[in-house]
Amino acid sequence: MNPARERHAVAIVGVGAAGTLTAVQLCETATRRRTPLDLFLVDPAPEAGRGSAYATTDPRHRLNVPAGGMSCYPDDPGHFTRWLCRHGEPTVRGTDFATRYRYGAYLADTLARAIVHAHGTVAVHRLRTRAEACAPAPDGGLELRLADGHSLAADSVVLATGPAATTGAWAPPRLRTSERFIGSPWAPHALDGPLAEPAGRARDGASDDVLLVGTGLTAVDLALSLDRPGRTVHALSRTGLLPQPHALSPAPAMAAPEGLDAPTLRTLRRAVYRHIGRAVRAHGDWRPALDSLRPHTARLWRSLTPEERAAFLRSEGALWNTHRHRMAPATAESLDRARTARRLRVHTGGIADAVPRPDGSELLTLSNGRRVTAGWVIDCTGPGPRPEDPLWRSLFDTGAAVPGPLGLGVATRDGRLLDTAGRARLAVFTLGAPRRGELWETTAVPEIRVQAAELAEQVLAPLAPRRRPARRRPLDAHGLPLSTHAEAAAAHRTGLERVLKVRAGAEGAFARAVALDPGFALGHAALALLGHECGADVDVPRALADARRCARERADARERSFVDVVTHRVHGGSPDTGARALLGHLAAYPADALALAAAVPTIAFSGINDLDGAYALSLVERASPAYDGHWFPASLLAFLRQDQGRYDEAAELAGRALAAEPASGHAVHALAHVHYESGAHEFGRDWLDAWVSGHGRGAVHRAHFSWHIALHELALDDPAAVRRRWFAQLAPGRVTGVRALVDSGSLLWRARLSDSWRGRVPVADVLDSVARDIVERPATAFTALHAAVALTAAGDLAALRRLRDHAAGADPVQREVVVPLCEALAALVEERFHEAARGLDALLPVVRRVGGSAAQREVVEETLLYALVAAGRSEAARRLLDTRLDRGHAPRDRRLLAALPD
Repeated sequence: MNPARERHAVAIVGVGAAGTLTAVQLCETATRRRTPLDLFLVDPAPEAGRGSAYATTDPRHRLNVPAGGMSCYPDDPGHFTRWLCRHGEPTVRGTDFATRYRYGAYLADTLARAIVHAHGTVAVHRLRTRAEACAPAPDGGLELRLADGHSLAADSVVLATGPAATTGAWAPPRLRTSERFIGSPWAPHALDGPLAEPAGRARDGASDDVLLVGTGLTAVDLALSLDRPGRTVHALSRTGLLPQPHALSPAPAMAAPEGLDAPTLRTLRRAVYRHIGRAVRAHGDWRPALDSLRPHTARLWRSLTPEERAAFLRSEGALWNTHRHRMAPATAESLDRARTARRLRVHTGGIADAVPRPDGSELLTLSNGRRVTAGWVIDCTGPGPRPEDPLWRSLFDTGAAVPGPLGLGVATRDGRLLDTAGRARLAVFTLGAPRRGELWETTAVPEIRVQAAELAEQVLAPLAPRRRPARRRPLDAHGLPLSTHAEAAAAHRTGLERVLKVRAGAEGAFARAVALDPGFALGHAALALLGHECGADVDVPRALADARRCARERADARERSFVDVVTHRVHGGSPDTGARALLGHLAAYPADALALAAAVPTIAFSGINDLDGAYALSLVERASPAYDGHWFPASLLAFLRQDQGRYDEAAELAGRALAAEPASGHAVHALAHVHYESGAHEFGRDWLDAWVSGHGRGAVHRAHFSWHIALHELALDDPAAVRRRWFAQLAPGRVTGVRALVDSGSLLWRARLSDSWRGRVPVADVLDSVARDIVERPATAFTALHAAVALTAAGDLAALRRLRDHAAGADPVQREVVVPLCEALAALVEERFHEAARGLDALLPVVRRVGGSAAQREVVEETLLYALVAAGRSEAARRLLDTRLDRGHAPRDRRLLAALPD
């Protein structure tokens, strides 16, 4: 079918979960590396991603791993959960158990997106047929013989055929030939008979009861599907053990115990049982102990001798499987109801004899002496020891493949098939169930996705381009080299320029850079930073995972350092660690303008929490020589000077920057604060209004400048102007996302606090325009503060408490500032004004830690003023108003002071 191959060709046989995950990794890795590839997907199934596991449409069939563990990507664990949120399940959490059918749709969609993004580098060919043989080709490659009579030439073949079919060897010979015996329950229409029968008795008079042979996860699914009033479902296995359920509320994770490198199975067994005992004592649950072993299972399996592995399978194999491969809590609850109602009965043993009855049903004698009459017997015993379809048989017959250890799966080394001599002779790979003998634990998505990523590396490693003579790389606007080609570098420079000017279009420019070069680490990192800090429409974890992958493959030291900086900012953790990473990066690369912008708290980024003002100034001043008189450092210095209260210097620096670049948003922002903090409200309103209408038309944070104008109007005690401004420039629809929360929501609250907004305050409209995750699970303390303000304005105590709970488990600033803020605001909503005032007053000295500007954090002070007045503490309110008036003239504050009772 492809006689003249000019590109490396890879054939994946099977496009269930394992094949789909492999295809995704091959598409994305080849695209990042710009490695031309022909990818052939060979499978008769109508849709990729389903296989037998995820084709079921029964909504009772749920994944046996929570959504948070089912991502296609080992380095982006939340990918599946986010996909569910975008596809009709906005409230789903990582601990929820999705339906199997939905997961199949996710696999298919992820593969489709990977194929689209790989267009031009990877040519994907879908062959809806079966592969029946694989043999070496004369040109040194491989040849697949297909069931449709064609052949396919490939350089590498991946066998993603899934678990081996059940053999039915346990069944008496006559039963295996019975029409009432179902050997492959997941085959299309296999269950039409038992599912179609009415309750009680089958149409032909035979018993409607069903016997499931096996009590694992397959039996669990079938028991749910076949359960109905009037029918008894019997389940039979050697041990009679059903899978254990997952915990309703997972206990904290545990570290693996010491002593895992024990020299014998006996000492390893002791170490594991002691570890489980500690988990039960500490958490009342054995699951954290068993889960902590998961990353070490393959290594421990390899460390055992063949005799010890066999002993483990005999004595602990069933116990391990029932506790390690668990079922969803909802599934366990349904099974419990069926067992309580006696519609599900579990038996221990095997089938000793099967005798047909005149009505067509089977009279089954169990090895324990009991007799069961069943209209249908279904084989649920799980995979056979090794694959036996025609393709695998051809490999076994030629010696290109041999059975794996203990007859489990096939012999492999790092996923590559071993021949009879123990050599990896052919470029034939496999993953998932066929590697059971090598790895033992290898059938779940968390293991298969890692194998898929490693396999893609192995397949593509020989295709790495030869090193070319060093050539000059393109540069950014400040002379730093970029590990990409000229077109992507130009798009990156455009994005950077727009970030520095605070202009719209930066996200689109960076997106164009990575579209032109998917392996460009800095482009992905810039997108992740904009999404995380600026609310850009970016899948942040995905962009960051791409950045980290690309940095490992193709980046210089500066680019890897910047990716590390963004990783710290996105993943949170210790702010000190993140700050050290960013400051260390700037010390080494002072001309990295995006890093400098991220470090200094201005309009674009929240900056480094707890960054001392003097240190921030020295940081910018030290970096300035690297910019050779460029206007950008002057605009940052202007903002920092106004934050120090040195308004004349700030105005001079801002003017200098604006003379060089009239569209410099940072300089304009600095002047906006100078005017507000010095009380020049009328001049500031008019000047900023003119800029917004002129050079500021393309500002990405135009709403924030409108918010500054509204603050002037609020201070001037002009409620009609505030109202007009809000509806014209700040209402939802004109502003969305984080910007709506920070600007629109806080303005409404401040207007309400000073009695400058009469009637309904439309804060609910603001909250409706913001993703619920941003409101209740914000990534930064700055966003969390404004989420708390908006929820308080809406009077939503339940959401305010959810925000508090999130903050309690987040970074230290959220724990130490946002948690008490939420508690104080909750007291305000409940009209416990004295308690609210105490809490807010205690926060004033530390609220600076959330980042942002003094004008933004002032909302806490204004809320305190409201609480003091409501609590009847007029003297404290008067002192606070006098302090505010000392800072700058404001007619509104004078009105509030005059209204205080003596």
